[in-house]
Amino acid sequence: MENERDVIITGAGPAGATAAIFLTQQGYDVLLLDRHQFPRDKTCGDAVPAGAIELLNHLGMADKIAGAVDRGELYPLDGMRLVSPKGYTLETPFNKGKEGSDSYVAPRIYFDALIQQHAVESGAEFRQMQVMRPVLENGRVTGVQAKANGSVQELRAKVVIGADGVTSVITRSLRPKANQHVDGHRAVALRAYIEDIEEMPGMVEFYMYDEILPGYAWIFPTAAGQANIGLGMRLDKFRAKKQSLEVLLNRFLAMPAIKKRLKAGGKLRDIATWQLNFGSQKNLQHVFDGAILTGDAAGFINPLTGGGIHNALVSAKLAARTIHEALQRGDTSRSAMQIYEQRCHEAMWDSMKRSYRFQTQLMRFPFLIDFLVKRMKANSRLAQTFLTKL
Repeated sequence: MENERDVIITGAGPAGATAAIFLTQQGYDVLLLDRHQFPRDKTCGDAVPAGAIELLNHLGMADKIAGAVDRGELYPLDGMRLVSPKGYTLETPFNKGKEGSDSYVAPRIYFDALIQQHAVESGAEFRQMQVMRPVLENGRVTGVQAKANGSVQELRAKVVIGADGVTSVITRSLRPKANQHVDGHRAVALRAYIEDIEEMPGMVEFYMYDEILPGYAWIFPTAAGQANIGLGMRLDKFRAKKQSLEVLLNRFLAMPAIKKRLKAGGKLRDIATWQLNFGSQKNLQHVFDGAILTGDAAGFINPLTGGGIHNALVSAKLAARTIHEALQRGDTSRSAMQIYEQRCHEAMWDSMKRSYRFQTQLMRFPFLIDFLVKRMKANSRLAQTFLTKL
């Protein structure tokens, strides 16, 4: 048994590491846990919008991000290409962030390590440990049990932040089964890196076509001739289709418009699948006595684009603010921290609701995609959702 920390954070991805930065910069004793050492890969589409970059810049990361761009680890984006089932195409430039920041394709092996490193430099202690479960005393979270080198330890804290992703052990342990995500608010996706494609420089591509609606396929360039490529579908529709994502990806690669851009038949590496929990399901609990959920562990993923990094950083900022207030009062009960749920609702719900409405309408009336892409302008709500909610 160790001395009690102020905060233990399970998961050192963008949400966990960002929360650690906010809290350590306010002087709190933060222990950051992850089952992996960094750098490590994380299955993702890798697109990071300008709003997320600006939040990290405010935490003192501007030089680190600029250095990663100079090294070719982060790929700057200029615009977006959205293709409908009948091949209608909308191309539009990305707007700079409010402070002039770019959006990027940022492979997570680089991006996550930048934030984790900054958290450690800000004063957080990082340990490679696999969190097994939260420690509960009279229904209150008082720490976690975590394993390292075959030994299980009990680590205590005034507050625990669950930032351990979509398969979060903190979420599964604390949320009642009746308060979990249902298939209509979940998705499954496949990502690969391709190394022989004629990319469209500076441009992310979204392909919305009948076979995978209301999902889409994507091509996000990472360097000359290289890209993050994949597709995602809503989980209930994927289960009904009864076809593997690998088969669906191969069909996408075989489309004439894509096949002609493959220089050597499509050289894929690092193929991986993952699931996503949307932020469009109502009344999910994110706060417990002594614990808060952030990022993918809470399920803050945009239901139309599948993007979750910006929302992860926003939720980390709100969690840190709420925990700071709670620790100042000496009360980390659910009732004292429940304002976090209201803050997340105010920051994200309108976007989630609008995106889910688009998703369901496009699923029911696929012809609308052709109509909208053919007629809409860059400032339309659908286009802006893709532009800002990567």
